[in-house]
Amino acid sequence: MNPEDIKYHREHSWVRVEGKRATLGITDYAQQQLGDIVYVDLPEIDTEVDADSELSEIESTKATSPLISPVSGTVVEVNEDLADSPEIINEDPYGNGWILVIEMSDPSEVNELMSRDEYEKFLKEEEEK
Repeated sequence: MNPEDIKYHREHSWVRVEGKRATLGITDYAQQQLGDIVYVDLPEIDTEVDADSELSEIESTKATSPLISPVSGTVVEVNEDLADSPEIINEDPYGNGWILVIEMSDPSEVNELMSRDEYEKFLKEEEEK
């Protein structure tokens, strides 16, 4: 189930926005595709990031997948719990499995992202390809 208060990126990352801060993670669909997550390469605090660029990598028993940032800005917080327990992402991708927080340089970029309904439609179209 995809929460309503989240915006989605076509690379299966999500953001929950509060003011200029965007908490970021991967979608339930992404964690299902990856399978058991064994490692998250957490970026350094103060890392500058551009929207649509690779922010880090997530490793699972199946594959290594890039984490694509939906927004531009600076990393201000990372979820240290994932260093020891990356499987939290599998268990709770929209809650305790958040990955990092970005201080957005351009909050209007959020308007380019998909709503829950748009993302679910996007997933259906992807499956039909």
